[in-house]
Amino acid sequence: MNSPVINLKACQKPGIKPHALPNFKSINRYWDKVNNTFTAKILPGEFYVTTNHELITTVLGSCVSACIRDPIFGIGGMNHFMLPLEGEHGSSVWKNAGNSAATRYGNVAMELLINNILKHGGSRDNLEVKVFGGGKILAQMTDIGWRNIEFVRGYLQIEGFVIKGECLGDTHPRKVNYDPMTGKVRVKKLRSLHNNTIVNREQTYMHDLDKQPAEGEIDLF
Repeated sequence: MNSPVINLKACQKPGIKPHALPNFKSINRYWDKVNNTFTAKILPGEFYVTTNHELITTVLGSCVSACIRDPIFGIGGMNHFMLPLEGEHGSSVWKNAGNSAATRYGNVAMELLINNILKHGGSRDNLEVKVFGGGKILAQMTDIGWRNIEFVRGYLQIEGFVIKGECLGDTHPRKVNYDPMTGKVRVKKLRSLHNNTIVNREQTYMHDLDKQPAEGEIDLF
């Protein structure tokens, strides 16, 4: 009789969950049996920074995520954001809008991630940047994904960052797994949706953005 094949990796049990950095304890973190590591899951409007060997994951439709790390000092993170729609607090074309709420919101989303990496030991000169998302999945808002792509590319160019890797546009949502310690990113395009979770989540997020302006000024260190 043949001995059964045992998947040792699948049998491994989680160790002690690593401590989250201050201000990130509210982020959902769980043991990922497939990748055999703890994983932080971020939703629209959230970001997460870590010095631990753990994954960061999100699912993107029209939104964009920037994955940024300092490979020298071992710290990195990911955000998940979208520009507001055209309206009271938004702008249809961010780059022609001057100091619009849409531009300020995109700046805040990027600078919160970058500044938290710098605050916890990273160096601006070392930062490695990869960007994902901006799919055309909301038929009634045909340009929102592209506007998000235009913004993140323009922002990074203005700030002097080189995009080392990207997977942007298309018509499919995508799941992104990011390892800040190695810089490795795994992207899975979700070619069929069994429910409207992603669409509903992003529509709710857009509605909330359009009701309230981005507040505050943040400067890069």
